[in-house]
Amino acid sequence: MASNEVSTLLERRLRAQTQGEVLFDAASRGRYATDASIYQIMPVGVFVPRTAPDVALAIDIARDLQVPILARGGGTSQCGQTVGAALVIDNSKHLRRVLEIDVARRTATVEPGVVLDCLNAQLRAHGLWYPVDVSTSAQATLGGMAGNNSCGSRSIAYGNMVHNVLGASVWLSDGSLVDFGPLATLGTRAAGIAAFVRELAAQHRGDIEAHWPRLLRRVAGYNLDLFQNQSERPYTSDGSVNLAHLLIGSEGTLAVTRSLTLKLTQPPRARVLGVVNFPTFRAAMHAAQHLVKLGPTAVELVDRTMIDLSLANPAFAPTMASALIDGPAPGPEAILLVEFCGDEKAALMPRLRDLVALMGELGLPGSVVQIPDDAPQKNLWEVRKAGLNIMMSLKGDGKPVSFIEDCAVPLEHLADYTDALTAVFARHGTRGTWYAHASVGTLHVRPILDMRRSGAQGGTAKMRAIAEEAAELVRTYKGAFSGEHGDGLCRGEWIQWQFGPAINEAFRAIKRRLDPIGLFNPGKIIDPPKMDDGALLRFAPPGTPRPYRTIALTPVLDWSAWNVQNDPATEQTTAPGTGGDTTGGFAKAVEMCNNNGHCRKFDAGTMCPSYRATRDEQHVTRGRANTLRLALSGQLGPDALASDALYDSMDLCVSCKGCKRECPTGVDMARMKVEFLAHYKAKHGHTMRDRLVAGLPDYAHLASGLGWMFNLRDALPGAAWLSEKLLGLSARRTLPRWRSDTYWRSIDAATCASREEAIAAAQSGGKAAALFVDTFNGTFEVENALAATRVLKAAGYTVHALTKPQGHFCCGRTYLASGMVDRAKAKAAELVSALLPLARAGVNAIGLEPACLLTLRDEALVMGLGEGAQVVAGHALLFEEFIAREARAGRFSLALKPAAAPILLHGHCHQKAFGAVDAILDVLRLIPGARPELIESSCCGMAGSFGYQASHYAASMSMAEAALLPAVRRQRDAIVVADGTSCRSQIAHGAQREAVHAARLLEQLLQ
Repeated sequence: MASNEVSTLLERRLRAQTQGEVLFDAASRGRYATDASIYQIMPVGVFVPRTAPDVALAIDIARDLQVPILARGGGTSQCGQTVGAALVIDNSKHLRRVLEIDVARRTATVEPGVVLDCLNAQLRAHGLWYPVDVSTSAQATLGGMAGNNSCGSRSIAYGNMVHNVLGASVWLSDGSLVDFGPLATLGTRAAGIAAFVRELAAQHRGDIEAHWPRLLRRVAGYNLDLFQNQSERPYTSDGSVNLAHLLIGSEGTLAVTRSLTLKLTQPPRARVLGVVNFPTFRAAMHAAQHLVKLGPTAVELVDRTMIDLSLANPAFAPTMASALIDGPAPGPEAILLVEFCGDEKAALMPRLRDLVALMGELGLPGSVVQIPDDAPQKNLWEVRKAGLNIMMSLKGDGKPVSFIEDCAVPLEHLADYTDALTAVFARHGTRGTWYAHASVGTLHVRPILDMRRSGAQGGTAKMRAIAEEAAELVRTYKGAFSGEHGDGLCRGEWIQWQFGPAINEAFRAIKRRLDPIGLFNPGKIIDPPKMDDGALLRFAPPGTPRPYRTIALTPVLDWSAWNVQNDPATEQTTAPGTGGDTTGGFAKAVEMCNNNGHCRKFDAGTMCPSYRATRDEQHVTRGRANTLRLALSGQLGPDALASDALYDSMDLCVSCKGCKRECPTGVDMARMKVEFLAHYKAKHGHTMRDRLVAGLPDYAHLASGLGWMFNLRDALPGAAWLSEKLLGLSARRTLPRWRSDTYWRSIDAATCASREEAIAAAQSGGKAAALFVDTFNGTFEVENALAATRVLKAAGYTVHALTKPQGHFCCGRTYLASGMVDRAKAKAAELVSALLPLARAGVNAIGLEPACLLTLRDEALVMGLGEGAQVVAGHALLFEEFIAREARAGRFSLALKPAAAPILLHGHCHQKAFGAVDAILDVLRLIPGARPELIESSCCGMAGSFGYQASHYAASMSMAEAALLPAVRRQRDAIVVADGTSCRSQIAHGAQREAVHAARLLEQLLQ
């Protein structure tokens, strides 16, 4: 690690000489200290270049000061390739341009920070595709993929990165920019390197022939076999030599990438998928060698553990269930996804029949689920792509650990290898979780280990023992120890074991030739540390230089569900609250983030809107979780949980709950933000704005009678400006207009039934509903609540509206958003108490505002409200959820007129998080002739009071402009439906369009 003096000088020079972002504070460095591996190393600093010249300058400055450089993309490496005591250069934020697409030659030249899915989105318009389809395609950058020699699910058809890179422009450690490519195109410097490697390979010809794994999946060391190909698939189609391939898989140890030239292909026009269900794991492994003879483009494994975890995840359960054969419990022990591609789907259907016939010949008739349609295929591949992360959702200190997961063996040995490795795990008191690429003999297996324990039963001791035994098996079956995820920190020491000392020295000679001063990513491939060096572990056990410990903390919410331990052999967990967490389970919930980076996506879903707007690691779910983990473990200094550094990281979290549903390991940052704010505000106090926003439900009843006065804020010149100066409420926003005719003043006994009447109707078999009208719809948009009442009554329901003499019932959401958990608990307890008799009688609580109603199904369950909260949660439904359910049961019908225009739907984030958007679409389809279209968007950016704050205005609008507002503008004649109060406000502000609640649309169409 550089001295403080050198670090300070490095920071000063980077700030003075470059245009990039310079991050040297402890929290920023901590966020880059980990990747998706088990390791943690604090970097010297972080540099986010804006331009290619910024990178060149950073290399020069670091070389002058003798500070190592570590280039990084998405930070999703499994083996610790992208952590180190160096200056981390994050290319993913700004260096993400596609520089050129040559359609005729089918090539693309890209900067290293381009994300694979973003590249393919641009290529789609040209009918082209980059086929190295890694499971992290929504996060993985092309630079990182090249550094790792990534492979992907379809490598059997398209090869690895090394087969699909045509050229690379790179900086060497002396600052020179050199182009690597076909031999005939090389300049003087590159030609000299090529001659050196050729001679080196010739010197070691015998060792290469004796020790080099002859598999497609071999990504260890350097590609010394350029001139003497050993791969099952030659690096080039014509047998020529391309010097760029020397850099592929070099993990940033030889050069820093400026640009890559890629070989493109046409995407397959049609795909069909067969899912083979196997009664035993061995049967699946044995079948792989026969399945590949059918010529599939992919054969992917999903084991029993992943099946069960997928079925337990609401986002993945329906898709996984559709892939399973109906049969006796517990179902298949493994499934294989067998894909066939071609020009026409009709021509591919016989391939599925061949698969069915083959399984019959192998003694497994009726074992294939045929999936010819594109949408269900895509859904299943998404589950498979999330496989590793789904497996990491196991609660407790024991986690599937990556260190031997990429061992590749010939297919004829696959069943014997997996059986033998399973026996190794059993001898060490654990079991493995399996998934991945059966087509090429690379199975990602992760034994469950507790890396926090020391001694013979600790994770590091077992990791060492298992690795040594697995290595012997790999040698027995003539395989490769590193088959896909690279070397990094966990497999670097096995390079010499795999290739022998002579080739290892040849690798060292390559490193010395290209990087003689050891500037680039030291400790990887050449002179790596021991894989079990405790000083490098994220959760280092006692007795190591930096043992992992958490602070003492009494949480305000109940996190006991995470405070458990698990049995590595059975995966069974202990009772909630028994895990020994000094923070009551809060730290363990935070530690569920394994840095997989799934939150760094832009394509679909909600997560993570603030990252989509900023592209900052600080403002992504992973970055926040890392900052919280560092604070809770004392690594950011005393009282870090109430620090400004942590506040800055949490500030742009809009509590969308996208991560609650979309994070494969279940990191719920919205709930974590509530916990954090409670501790932060306990130290720093609440601002006037906090109190004004949080207390809205309490004073709304009185304020509505004085609405004319409060509405002057947006009428008097200078009043909005003053509110921004005093309260921080953006002068560019108009506030909701107060009105005296609130919902509770508008209804009477003739409009709504009493509680007793609703209960009596339900108990007599009639149709009844309890309408919970929130502060926003009851005070500011009364028409929505009145419309819901009329629609339900028109459908024959006895409707009871929750009221009280003064004010109204509240879920506590506004208090939660300000960290006032005690006040929120009091509000929620009052609401639960009012709803409980109705729920016990079978009367559902119907809500209009997703954020409010769904609080009953989320935070109300972790506030210590007892069994009553569970009962109410089980009967709490959004307006459309209730109607959709009743319609399916044949209990709901309305005479509706057709809509006068197309219907465009924006789903509220909480609706998405709780899987409630489909219900809205189902209800809108009750309208004759309606074909509602869902806007594929993330958060609207308002998020309650978030978008009203002046400090958040720019981020709020950036979130809205990402997808929502452009979609609304494109369809000027459409009826825009949005159930969220905030969403409607943002659409009105940003697109000057009125969006309506679904209840209002139904009311307008009543015949």
